[in-house]
Amino acid sequence: MILSPSLLSADFARLAEELAALEAAGVTWLHLDVMDGAFVPNITFGPPLIKALRSVSGLFFDVHLMVNDPARYIADFHKAGADMLVIHAEADRHPQRTLTAIRAMGCKAGLALNPGTDISAARWLAADMDMLLLMSVNPGFSGQAFIPATFDKIRAARQMLDANGGADALIQIDGGVCPENTAQLVDAGAEVLVSGSAFFGHKPYDKRLAAFMAPLAGRTPRSAEEALKRRAANNITQK
Repeated sequence: MILSPSLLSADFARLAEELAALEAAGVTWLHLDVMDGAFVPNITFGPPLIKALRSVSGLFFDVHLMVNDPARYIADFHKAGADMLVIHAEADRHPQRTLTAIRAMGCKAGLALNPGTDISAARWLAADMDMLLLMSVNPGFSGQAFIPATFDKIRAARQMLDANGGADALIQIDGGVCPENTAQLVDAGAEVLVSGSAFFGHKPYDKRLAAFMAPLAGRTPRSAEEALKRRAANNITQK
């Protein structure tokens, strides 16, 4: 399992220090929520902040674009230092084209689905993505309660991806993730978990990371990192 702490819950007055502390704790991914005030009510940050953070961090930047018409911005976010760009199926008229464009830039591509969006929206895009993000809360605000129906949605999504050319695509969960539901999420098929206040609100970060991993003791799920590497190799072979 990969834990991807959400930057929105970090101390914005000390971001460089926060990222250094994450790396020292053994965290490898960082989730960056970009909000435009249109697709979701809030406004957060754009490429300049990501570029500034990229210069001081070696973390994998998992950039979640909660914006309308995301294709307009993918080049700017890639240049800023994004390693993964995730677009919303609900916000893009031509998601297949956008996912393909993201990959063509040398970036990982992800597709996000809101809680009310059925996984059928991703069926014919399974081969075009490196990760499927299932929102387990409605996007736009942190601190919301986890939606229990997400567990069944994860299981259905894993079957759908495996059957449609996305066997190595990761499943990410964002919203209400905490140590108490980590094991159940992973057992259902999730491989990347996003956590905001449930992570950043509990220092030191090395102990909090251990708290998220502890429920997985004794389990041998497939390696999310290895699946991502295989996905990249398969993309090169297909080209």
